[in-house]
Amino acid sequence: MMAEVQSFTDYELTVLLSEGNHLAYTVLYERYFGVLYLHARKKIKDNEEARDAVQDTFISLWRNKLDLDASKGIAPYLYTALRNRIIDFFAKQSVNSRYVSSLSEFDPQSYCVTDYLIREKQLIEIIDREVHRLPLRMKEIFELSRRDHLSHKEIAERLDLSEHTVRTQVKQALRILRRRLGFLLYIYMMTRY
Repeated sequence: MMAEVQSFTDYELTVLLSEGNHLAYTVLYERYFGVLYLHARKKIKDNEEARDAVQDTFISLWRNKLDLDASKGIAPYLYTALRNRIIDFFAKQSVNSRYVSSLSEFDPQSYCVTDYLIREKQLIEIIDREVHRLPLRMKEIFELSRRDHLSHKEIAERLDLSEHTVRTQVKQALRILRRRLGFLLYIYMMTRY
């Protein structure tokens, strides 16, 4: 079956994908991951960030599979979605750079509580947005660990998982967030959550 589906055109695969066909999704992933990664790598200049952008593009593809229009072609959809991920990456980098820059200009004599509260709110929004982008189960485990302050054992019991699975998911979430948020935001998140 896989060999047969691999010979399908993009149009045929898109039609199958819009019906929820996992095999069509897998074939499209294998067909386009490499070229999308090379494109992202040229723009982002960071292997892991480029890989994350492409992964997010395919997650978006799966989530929006019911809205696909096969007649428009899958390649334009994928390149547009990837372009949006790259734009998001640079926008986030810009926010991080402005924050780091503002820290270097910090003057303890002129510290303003309002400014601090605004920055804190912005940071929390950025962090929450990135936590929300985690895979659903990982997000749930991470929030139980960091926001509800449950132990790995308590989470495992609540979700009927092994403690090892919970520990692994929390570590993976932290690694993803550290990569996506940058070091300063990551440190802030660790002290806040």
